[in-house]
Amino acid sequence: MAEGSDFRHWDELIPDALGLIFSKLSLQEKLTVIPMVCKSWAKAVMGPYCWQELDIEEWSSRRQLDDVDRMLQILINRSGGSLRKLCVSGLHNTSIFFSIADHAGSLRTLRLPRSNISDGVAEQIAGRLCAVTFLDLSYCDEISACGLEFIGKNCKALVGMCRNLHPLHTAGMLAPDDEARAIAATMPKLNHLEMAYHTLSTKSLMTILSSCPDLEFLDLRGCWDIRLEDKLVAEKFPKLRVLGPLVRDVYERNEWDECSDYSYVSDDLAWDLSADYFDDGCSYDDPWDDEGRLEGLELRFYEGIDDDNGAFGWPPSP
Repeated sequence: MAEGSDFRHWDELIPDALGLIFSKLSLQEKLTVIPMVCKSWAKAVMGPYCWQELDIEEWSSRRQLDDVDRMLQILINRSGGSLRKLCVSGLHNTSIFFSIADHAGSLRTLRLPRSNISDGVAEQIAGRLCAVTFLDLSYCDEISACGLEFIGKNCKALVGMCRNLHPLHTAGMLAPDDEARAIAATMPKLNHLEMAYHTLSTKSLMTILSSCPDLEFLDLRGCWDIRLEDKLVAEKFPKLRVLGPLVRDVYERNEWDECSDYSYVSDDLAWDLSADYFDDGCSYDDPWDDEGRLEGLELRFYEGIDDDNGAFGWPPSP
């Protein structure tokens, strides 16, 4: 660039500034494109600014369980303890829950639908989730009212809770009101609560409403035993908006079917990472090493991806 120009090279920006810019990019771009542009960009994208908010829920629902755990561990490590939001589906390894808790000092939003978090795990990690304000444990079949109570007693700042269930898993529940009682007893600051397809009674619901005076949204879709009069809600809880229970069944649209076929790849996420790439121990110089260490990074492009512009079809450097 000409001497005296008012413009600066992109690679001359400080790493923190680059990191804030890169945080707006997709996971695919941050993992596979940015590190290959130049050394300064590769170093910046490894910094914690890019990984403060991790939303891989859609990606994780279409991948092998072990790969999800390994990818999440890499991203958590890169966050450097600055993680503020985490959305991931289908975690099954107990150790990954402890890893999340170890890096949860700044964590505010935690979504773990369809994960195998148990009451025992909840008891051990709840004390380290005290900063969490929004928690999603929908379709987590291993946790019960006992685990929710541990969470409620430790997460004093909790204002949002999602505990939706699959209707096939609620049939024959021995103590359908226990979770409602645990929520009412330990989560008084809630303003958002989702309990779709619970078999709770009207009495337990009224206990929740009396114990959570700040509640503004309540999802009761599929809670067929609830008898809640609109007039009563309008008079006693004027701020409350209730969804359900008598609404069109969301399962008719197959939006919440459990994902058992992890070989499916969506059209808008036609990329994958090899097992070798999960080794996050390489230095910033590795991608430019003449010894050919690029074999640690593999991209598989599926049908519909145009690669006329080069070996991988990456955009030109800025």
